[in-house]
Amino acid sequence: MDYTAVPKFQEKYAAKIPALALLCNLGWSFLPPAEACEARSGRQDQVVLTEIVRRELGKRTFHFAGKERPLSQKSIDHLIGIVCSPALNKGLAAANEALYNHLLYGISVTEFVDGEKATPTIALIDWHTTENNYFAFTEEFSVTRASGVESRRPDIVCFVNGIPLIVIEAKRPDGKKGPSIDEGISQSLRNQRHDEIPQLFAYSQLLLSDNGADGRYGTCNTPAKFWAAWREEDIADGAMLAIKNRPLSSEQAQTLFKQRAPADLDWYQTLIAGGELALGGQDRLLISLLSPQRLLEMIRYFTLFDKKAGKIVARYQQVRR
Repeated sequence: MDYTAVPKFQEKYAAKIPALALLCNLGWSFLPPAEACEARSGRQDQVVLTEIVRRELGKRTFHFAGKERPLSQKSIDHLIGIVCSPALNKGLAAANEALYNHLLYGISVTEFVDGEKATPTIALIDWHTTENNYFAFTEEFSVTRASGVESRRPDIVCFVNGIPLIVIEAKRPDGKKGPSIDEGISQSLRNQRHDEIPQLFAYSQLLLSDNGADGRYGTCNTPAKFWAAWREEDIADGAMLAIKNRPLSSEQAQTLFKQRAPADLDWYQTLIAGGELALGGQDRLLISLLSPQRLLEMIRYFTLFDKKAGKIVARYQQVRR
């Protein structure tokens, strides 16, 4: 059974709720909007979940004088200050590249141990052990525009250790102004403008537009014509089907639907009770790019900055495993 056959064609039924459920099945934790807001101290101009960043940095240690040492609160505050201050005065592209380098190479801090100075480099992401990172996502992530007057609300934002690396626009399959995938791409490009919410896209590594049946991806400043589909060559359809059709745990379902109308949960339960759900282009894209280990590989090994072309993320033909 394909969810497009279910008589609900609004964005949330056709694309959004299926995407949220699939992210849960991929190992991401859902943060209800209110919790995501609390994690950034209620500030809609702040896009980093600072409380989660602080918690994850509190797990970091550095090696000095033959021992593993915990980070001081001063160093944690220093790291958070850098992460939360993208240099947008130099333009979005430059800010995104600077933050990418921080993600990839870590940030140096100064510590004093028994009167001796140490300058360890602290990783924001554990690239070697996927499980040592915290993968979470939220929906309707309200961000104040640069003008300070209005806000934008990307449909889904995914965070690694509290840092927003993925932005997803989920559209209904039958866009009124043309192909709905194009509508999501256009919305993403608009939101990157200097007068919109560039502070969110300063961190972005992958941007997705999907409509339940199909999906495309790009990265910061990718022109619309270069947003691409993904054809998976390593994950078998059977494995993808198993992921898509894995029932949510009672805890996952409660967290995902507790802030929603009861009709939404009724719809979802009817959907999954109807038999095996078929794979669509949206499912393939999410599984292929947002499985935690694959995501870290795409960011670390298959993203580059070119002086002429700007930031580039590999297409499936360019990824060799």
